[in-house]
Amino acid sequence: MRYTLLELTARGIVLCDHHLRRLGLDEAELGAFAAFARTATPGTWAVYADGGELRFSGRPGSRLRDSMPVRFAPSPVLAHRGALPKPCPPSPYDEVRVPGVATLLTSADGVEIFEACSAAVLAWDGGALVYPPRDRPRVGSTAEAAILDALPARESPIAAAGSMPLLLVNAIKGACAVDAGREPFPLEVRRRIEDVIAGSTRYPGP
Repeated sequence: MRYTLLELTARGIVLCDHHLRRLGLDEAELGAFAAFARTATPGTWAVYADGGELRFSGRPGSRLRDSMPVRFAPSPVLAHRGALPKPCPPSPYDEVRVPGVATLLTSADGVEIFEACSAAVLAWDGGALVYPPRDRPRVGSTAEAAILDALPARESPIAAAGSMPLLLVNAIKGACAVDAGREPFPLEVRRRIEDVIAGSTRYPGP
């Protein structure tokens, strides 16, 4: 089953093209998806694509909020190599989510950050964005993909004990700065990221 979680606004679907890439819809499914986008109430929606049938289910907004505290835990998908499709609920990520806290998911030894429990993780090295190596186990993020398509970035491990500012990104919240005991993520860089995400909003179809 193909699955995504998206934000529908009055201007269309945020990260529309990247959700379409994730879902891999055929022509009939794309027609149903476009009809949903034009008629549904703005908000957060889960989309399930299974055997040529699409299902849509309303969801609460993002669990992320700016300045929320973080904790660390080993990734629940360490056996996987590289990006994995977004798992539909119930998922292995449920066990590492704690209300009001962003869990940063790490290598088994706790040295590297791969992602967060509900978002991709980006860092800032003072000159460019940094994203985890592509062979690390983590969900293929629509928000991260859009950002890497548009802004300079380099692939490098993100140290759990490092000092680079961190920013969480996902399709529902957009960008989220967390309290990880590091320098604040640069506001101007965050604004560029938010502009990329906002600019990705459109309705599917011609």
